[in-house]
Amino acid sequence: MTTPAARVKAKLMDADAVRRAVVRIAHEIVERNKGVSNLALVGIRTRGAVLAKRLAREIEAIERQAVPVGALDITLYRDDLSRTTHQPVVQATDFTFDIAELRLILVDDVLFTGRSIRAALDALIDLGRPTLIQLAVLIDRGHRELPIRADYVGKNLPTGLAERVDVRLEETDGADEVVMIEEPSHG
Repeated sequence: MTTPAARVKAKLMDADAVRRAVVRIAHEIVERNKGVSNLALVGIRTRGAVLAKRLAREIEAIERQAVPVGALDITLYRDDLSRTTHQPVVQATDFTFDIAELRLILVDDVLFTGRSIRAALDALIDLGRPTLIQLAVLIDRGHRELPIRADYVGKNLPTGLAERVDVRLEETDGADEVVMIEEPSHG
């Protein structure tokens, strides 16, 4: 017996919408932080790291000043690590700067339960003590299990628990888009 495959239910954002959201978030970050002094971006691998680089490019275009960008792997900080049946793939955490005393913008693609963000916060605190941490996400789909909220949101998308939101980016997936995937029922 084969299980039915997940299917794309809707295209929620096209490439232009993704680009506009990134540009808007970059402007909001600059405005809220009154510039880029002592500011750095840290993206959660994989797509959060890609989005952090894009945000850094936009911020540099606005402020004419480069902002440090790092990539964070949260694999070993996840609270569901013991429940996975496969061997996790640990990627590099890549920082060329000390996060102590910096204002960090943590970047991820989708905010859902909040558990990935909690893991990222644990990982960051192990690396140093930033002045503050703000959260930027492309998509906030609700269904929080932890008291975590984003400071910057590209798009709020109410979803059902049987749905999945996939962010696809040119650098990792060959195209920029956000789609809703309907998971097959297991009944």
